[in-house]
Amino acid sequence: MNPHGTQKAIRQGFSRRHFVTAMGAVGMASPLLAQVEKAEAAAPEISLTGPKVKVAVVGCGGRGQFMAKLFQQHGGYEIYAVTDYFQAKAESAGKTFNVPQERCFSGLDGYKRALETKPEMVAIMSPPYFHPRQAAAAVDAGAHTYVAKPIAVDVPGCRSIEASAELAGRKKLCFLVDFQTRSTAFYQEAIKRVHAGAIGDLVFGEVYYHCERLGKKSATDDGDGRISNWVFDKALSGDIITEQNIHCLDVMNWVCQTPPLSAYGTGGRKVRVDVGDCWDHFALHYKYPNNVGMVFTSRQFDGHGTQPDGIVCRVMGSKGVLETAYGGTVMIRGQNFYRGGSTPQIYRDGAFNNVIAFYDAIKKGDHANPTVAPSVQSCIITIMGRKAAYTGDIVTWDQIINDTERLDGRLTGLIV
Repeated sequence: MNPHGTQKAIRQGFSRRHFVTAMGAVGMASPLLAQVEKAEAAAPEISLTGPKVKVAVVGCGGRGQFMAKLFQQHGGYEIYAVTDYFQAKAESAGKTFNVPQERCFSGLDGYKRALETKPEMVAIMSPPYFHPRQAAAAVDAGAHTYVAKPIAVDVPGCRSIEASAELAGRKKLCFLVDFQTRSTAFYQEAIKRVHAGAIGDLVFGEVYYHCERLGKKSATDDGDGRISNWVFDKALSGDIITEQNIHCLDVMNWVCQTPPLSAYGTGGRKVRVDVGDCWDHFALHYKYPNNVGMVFTSRQFDGHGTQPDGIVCRVMGSKGVLETAYGGTVMIRGQNFYRGGSTPQIYRDGAFNNVIAFYDAIKKGDHANPTVAPSVQSCIITIMGRKAAYTGDIVTWDQIINDTERLDGRLTGLIV
């Protein structure tokens, strides 16, 4: 992926992990990094008094360090400990955030050593395969827990997150899942209006996540290479439908307010065959109650200039149309027109809104943790679609919520 293609993809609506992967692909001197630095420089710091929340950051790659900067800019957090599978990344993050070497950890179990330093909060930015076990450990240790999407790569993992969040509530701990769309005002207002009848009865929708391929970070296919390129690994990422496409599928389900009855479709690995084992495209049909069909497509390879690309959910109703685009415009057309607006800074601003909300919840002692249930449901919906495409069968909601299949992370031989 070249720098020009990367910038174009960001403008058209890359997800947060696409954003970070692209940053790594084009290098630290890229124009894209300049855009990020400009956004960070323009972001006001919040002046707060009182002790700061001590944060252990689990996963110090692009997303992890990006989020650590947001916590730091907020003013109410202290980056207290860091951990990453790779020692060099942990040390780099430690230097960036002035974390003493004795609180910088590495290896698969580095998060356990980070928890021994007694942080008040854990920010989990590791590959999704590890989220359930790390979140469970964080809650068991009495830490507030902030988790990147997706929460897991299989249904048992989703149930584990669900259980950890429930335990967090009982222990008076905060637990948040970081979706940028759900914390963005234009999305919130537009979907509130849809739920109030602005587009009438839902008729059908089209949901898509189309982008160019991501940059490969390592040429090796050994254990360390799999961790470097986790975004291309089915078990570590959950495949593209769970790791990235969840953004638009989450909006789809947010609109519909209830999970789909069934899903069927296809997909494959026909273009991007030089790294990992993830598929490079999906094409699915989700059936919702009242015979509402949602057609979903995804691709991660060169579209040769075809438009539009991006992360889009468009829903047709009997009185109007909802249009949402991550990084683009959110609006309602029709009898109950809503102009909405553009969301060019959603990658940063949506995450920062969650950083603010999480701090406020901690300080107020608000342990309702409302982001968990919809995040669990949306993650299961991606797994439902993935299983339908992998098997070629119709998969029902009743089937998928009872699914016991666990993805094998193949961790033997990795650094503990």
